[in-house]
Parts: sequence; C-alpha cells; structure tokens
Amino acid sequence: MPRPRSTHPVTPAPPRDDTRTLATVAHTAFFLLLGASVARFLLRHPGEPRTPWVLALSITLALLYVLGPALGAAPTRRRLLWLGLVVTTWVVLVVLAPSFAWCAVPLFFTALRTLPPRAAVVLVALLTAFVVTAQLQLSQSFDPNLLLAPPAVAALATAVFVHMERQAQAQRALIDDLIRTRRELAATERREGTLAERQRLSMEIHDTLAQNLSSQQMLLQAADRTWDTDPATARGHVRTATGIAAHGLAEARRLVHDLAPSELADGAGLADALRALDAGPDLEVRFHLEGAPAPLPDRIQSALLRIAQGALANVREHSGARTAALTLSFLGDQVVLDIADDGHGFTEPRTDADGRGHGLPAMRARVRQLGGTLTIESTPGEGTVLSAAIPLEPAP
Repeated sequence: MPRPRSTHPVTPAPPRDDTRTLATVAHTAFFLLLGASVARFLLRHPGEPRTPWVLALSITLALLYVLGPALGAAPTRRRLLWLGLVVTTWVVLVVLAPSFAWCAVPLFFTALRTLPPRAAVVLVALLTAFVVTAQLQLSQSFDPNLLLAPPAVAALATAVFVHMERQAQAQRALIDDLIRTRRELAATERREGTLAERQRLSMEIHDTLAQNLSSQQMLLQAADRTWDTDPATARGHVRTATGIAAHGLAEARRLVHDLAPSELADGAGLADALRALDAGPDLEVRFHLEGAPAPLPDRIQSALLRIAQGALANVREHSGARTAALTLSFLGDQVVLDIADDGHGFTEPRTDADGRGHGLPAMRARVRQLGGTLTIESTPGEGTVLSAAIPLEPAP
C-alpha cells in the first residue's frame, strides 16, 4: 500500500557558517575594543578617582558579555534582561569614560541577534546617538566625521546583518523545501515501486499458476468425460494433470523464494527452456532456433519464457490449433520470439473465457518494460503469429 506522506517536522537547517563566523568576529572585536579602551583610559588618566569604577565596570561588562552565548540567541526573558544589563553597564561606562563608546559596534550585532528587527533598529539608533554624543565630548572642536562616521558604521553593520539573516532564512527555507521534496519523491518512488511489483506479481501468477490450474481443469474435465468410455485416455489425462500440478507446485515454491522461472534454474538457457515447453496432449509444440545464440540478461530470458507460456496457453484454450511453432531468433541488436499456430485465427484479440483478458496485456507490459515491441498478426482460418522483439545492448 502507498505509504502516507510523512508528518514529522522538518529538522531546522543549522546556522550558516558565515553567521557563526560573523558572531566570532563580533565577540573578538568587542574584547579587543574593550581592552584598547581600558588601556587608553589608563594611559591618559592615570591615578584619577574614577579609575576603580572604570575598571570595575569594564570587568563587569566583560563578564556579562561572556555570559551571553550561554543564554542562546532566542529573545527569552533572561536574554532580554542580560541585554539590558549589558547596555546599562556600557552606558554608565561611557559616561565615566567616553572612549569606551566604540565598544557599541559589537553591541549592534548583539542587539540585532537578540531583538525583533524593529526593536533592534531602535536600540541601534539610540546607541549610535549615544556614541556620537560621547565622541563630541572627547573632541576639542567640532568634527563632522564624529557626527557622520558612527551613523554610517551603524547603518553598514545593520545592513550587513539584515542581509545575512535574510540569506540564512532563504537557505533554511530552501533546505526545508528540498527535504520535503525528497520525502515526497521517496514516497512516490515507493508507491510506483509497489504498483510495478504488483503488476509483475500478477503477470507471474497469471503466466504460471493460473495457466497451470487452467490446464489441470481442462485435463480433469476431459478425463471425467472419457472415464467410462475410454479409461486409458482418462488416466492419461489425469497423469498429465498430475505432472502439471507438480510443475505448478515447484513454480509456486520458486515464486515465493525468488520469483525466477523454474525452467531457467540451474543455469538452463532460454532455448532449452523453450524447447522443453509442453502445452498438453492436444497441442504439438515445435521449437526453432535461428542465429548465433548470445547471452541474455535474466530479465529478458524470464520475460520471453513467460510470453511463450502465456501465448501457448492462449493457443490451447482459444485457437483450436493442433500445432504451434516457437522460433527464437538472435538478430544481433535484438532478440525475437515468434509463436505461430494453425488455429482458426481471429479479427480482434479476444479476452479469456471468463472475461479476465489478462494474457495479452501482461505480454505487452513485459515487452514494454524492456523497451521492446509486441505484434500480433491473425487471419480467420489461417492461424495467428505473435512476435515479441526486445532490443539488446551492444557488446562492449
């Protein structure tokens, strides 16, 4: 039966390598800027009363920043509280020492990763304004660069981060689609494989067990009609039916094991298997081999043997023929099997007596699966010729 479509959630795609790289660069830049700011402050303001506070706040800010990755990137309450503490500590530190303002650049990245887009942009804008104010305080005179550079850096950092996040989301969506498509294709292949296997099994059963049972039924019916008038002939029919039953039993066992024709077991070739076919006492079967025999793949041998068995069963049951000729021809680039009978022929292919009509469709399906063709020529009163041609791969 077709398997239902998978309802398991698709595993989220892992973070992109460039996002992890950007996070590493941002963390490294933060500690470098923090260390440089501390060194600058100590060199330019040695021994000031605010120095212990600056050092304490610097250490606190560093410790808080180290705790950030442990809280994850999701905007949980703890993560938002942590971000608030980091920003507050940095603001107090900048008030005491404006040179710490450039530590805001890595904080831009942290805010963009933690907050929703609009809230993150607002926070980045506030941090930028605070940086501009701090830098103007450090300057002895008005410098346009101090007014324009921080917003430009903030805008560039925000644009790069937003672009990378959009790319990451697009990649995750693409991976999800690919995983979903792969599962759908796998389900489709399983469904098609199941249908193909059902068709193959139905053809195997029709060409072996069903045909054998049909032959046994005909022989036993014939034996029942002649049992009183011609016991010897009746017993002959029973013996033939017994032989067909034994063959059918062996075929059923092999069908269960590996679905390979028993006639081709133990290395027997297709020609030998066709030569050994028996359609019963009322139909004489002759075999002819034309061309130089070539090794055939197992699936081609099996298909041609099943076609021959099915064709002979149709000849025996429907044509009223006395003889049938099997001709196996090797023509280099293809192998052709012809089954000709001297029956009454027909104008249109008829179905089985009980309306199944499975014989010819099964033959056509077998040939079509191998890329071949099946043709039928019949004239009322002149018999029928069925021909199956299957292409062969050229020898290397």
